[in-house]
Amino acid sequence: MDRDAPAPAGALVLGAAGLIPFLGLALLLLLGRGEVAGLAVRPALAAYAAVIASFLGGIRWGAASRGGRQADYVVAVVPSLLAWAALAAPGPWDLRLLGALVLIWGAIDQDMPRRGLVPRWLGRLRLALSGVAGFALLAAGYLAG
Repeated sequence: MDRDAPAPAGALVLGAAGLIPFLGLALLLLLGRGEVAGLAVRPALAAYAAVIASFLGGIRWGAASRGGRQADYVVAVVPSLLAWAALAAPGPWDLRLLGALVLIWGAIDQDMPRRGLVPRWLGRLRLALSGVAGFALLAAGYLAG
């Protein structure tokens, strides 16, 4: 692995595309649209956020398999468990908790590029994506809550 390699175009495009549900669903909530074409917007946003939180744990699990510590495997399951618990919280706390989780996990995972488990571009991309997604969730949870 070349730690200093540039980010692959696919990672940038797919990462940005992954923000569309966060931004679109949060915007719908901010506009007061709780349902669109039969889709309940808040549960859809919360479910997507929980799926992405689990994906974030999977990134750490995969990185741990490339020379991480035993504790990395334990840490890797935390986002899934916290996201699952957040889904049980009443609105608007579900989105607030998920927003905080995504933001905090973006910071927590910054140890992976420092330790050489992932390339540096992944750390930078994770911060950007987690920042946008987390703030979209918090905006929906606080302003539309």
